[in-house]
Amino acid sequence: MQKVLGIGGFFFRSQHKEMLAKWYAEHLGVDLVPADYETPCWQQLAGPTVFAPFDAETDYFGKPSQQWMINFRVGDLDAMVAQLEAAGIKVELDPETYPNGRFARLSDPEGNPVQLWQESQGAD
Repeated sequence: MQKVLGIGGFFFRSQHKEMLAKWYAEHLGVDLVPADYETPCWQQLAGPTVFAPFDAETDYFGKPSQQWMINFRVGDLDAMVAQLEAAGIKVELDPETYPNGRFARLSDPEGNPVQLWQESQGAD
């Protein structure tokens, strides 16, 4: 059986797409989409990716109308949270450490939920 190799893109609607793309580049390091085919696009590091549908009634993403939430892996959650807070971005750091790591949440300027995840040492 053929299987997909990974996520090749994440596409979503935006009221202010240029501003939002710049926000992700400035605050989270997700490069802007190149204007040509010769310039490489943002590259993520290989690692685990959870692909999980949730119950339609979940409140895990925040507001009930929210259909998705992206989770980014980070190397140093505390440093990333400090960087975002220094830029005036509200971040909620989950005080619990789970078997698979630590988490924090924020919202982008359009209210889309973003989760940050630092894997536990030794997690596969």
